[in-house]
Amino acid sequence: MKPSRLVLVWLLILLACTIVSGTLVALEVSVPTNLMAINWGLLLALLALALLDAVCVKRLPSPRLKRQILGSLALGRWSEVQLTVEHDFAQPLKVQVFDHVPPGLSFENLPLTVELQPGQHSLAGYRLRPLKRGHFSFEHCEINLPSPLGLWSQRRLLDLPDATRVYPDFARLYEGQLLAVDNWLSQLGVRQKQRRGLGLEFHQLREFREGDSLRQIDWKATARQRTPIAREYQDERDQQIIFMLDCGRHMRSQDDELSHFDHALNACLLLSYVALRQGDAVGLSTFASEQPRYLAPVKGTSHLNTLLNTVYDLNSTQRSADYQAAATQLLARQKRRALVVLVTNLREEDDDELLPAVHRLSRQHQVLVAGLREDVLDTLRQSPVQTLPEALAYCGTVDYLNARAELHERLNAHGVLVMDARPGELGAELVTRYLGWKRTGL
Repeated sequence: MKPSRLVLVWLLILLACTIVSGTLVALEVSVPTNLMAINWGLLLALLALALLDAVCVKRLPSPRLKRQILGSLALGRWSEVQLTVEHDFAQPLKVQVFDHVPPGLSFENLPLTVELQPGQHSLAGYRLRPLKRGHFSFEHCEINLPSPLGLWSQRRLLDLPDATRVYPDFARLYEGQLLAVDNWLSQLGVRQKQRRGLGLEFHQLREFREGDSLRQIDWKATARQRTPIAREYQDERDQQIIFMLDCGRHMRSQDDELSHFDHALNACLLLSYVALRQGDAVGLSTFASEQPRYLAPVKGTSHLNTLLNTVYDLNSTQRSADYQAAATQLLARQKRRALVVLVTNLREEDDDELLPAVHRLSRQHQVLVAGLREDVLDTLRQSPVQTLPEALAYCGTVDYLNARAELHERLNAHGVLVMDARPGELGAELVTRYLGWKRTGL
């Protein structure tokens, strides 16, 4: 409990008057006796009222609070939290409410000033924005209750347990369902390439149309119907995609609010959504994490929820990526041929370990190494050089990028498919590459 500004101002005024009158008496200046008596009387009265007001505020019942928060939040997106205040006060009262938000969640509009009216409950809200993924627990909510005379303000800590989960930024995935798939993919920056050939999976028989290839003609059906009948094919379905997600120290790089690891998760979920809608199965295997996680490939759009619940609390670590161990683990679990997307942040020192691991995987699977490139490198490379520190930064950036380019060339020379993308563009690049392979039958 702390005194209000009102009581402090009155106390300072009366104490100042007492000091001034005492000083005048010490200087043998005549001071009216009744003036000093009034001053002391007011001071004693203020102390008595303050004591009485303190007793009254302690006897006031605490308001009852309820918090309404979504059970699942999206990383980096604002959401609304609503607080309901119920009370039994007979007089209007203005209180301040401060919700104890767990670390990792930023907020706006706190503390809240709530006016309580007799016989009514009051609503107030604030905004919440997650900066980290995982499980977050709310424990307490703080309320500052003013005394009846306004001389005191009592801080009360109310137990208000609650919990929420912060998932990767999956909101745009679900928003995409409201749009046509082609339009939605184009908005994300996915480049639709013209189909060069035919799919490998038979779909149906139909009449021969202008533009069809002679190879599509089904001669037996044509003989029976006595009219040209063509075979119609579709992109091959029921394929499998496995994401090998690096959770090591290389993925801790951060250019903006999201780390490379968070961008990688968003990209994997985006491609998972597209692949599941295409009828393919999607799985996940992590390495260099605290507890390696594996999710077998499963078809169906509902599998996206399983993926989200598997990775929502997954974080990068300080460990080094062991590509050989990760390849051994995946080969022991995944027997059927699949598209393996290895998402990592390539470094020059990874050449000796990465290449043998990818060669082992390529004997049984189609492998794509998806590397992330720091945004700050492109910024430094394009910045004008005017001072010595800027020149050193530019030269260091160019040397680093050249070393990475040489690593990519060595991987390509050994037949390894490599994709280098900026973190925010990784998802669209993966979807573009996936759809291109689907349409060409690879």
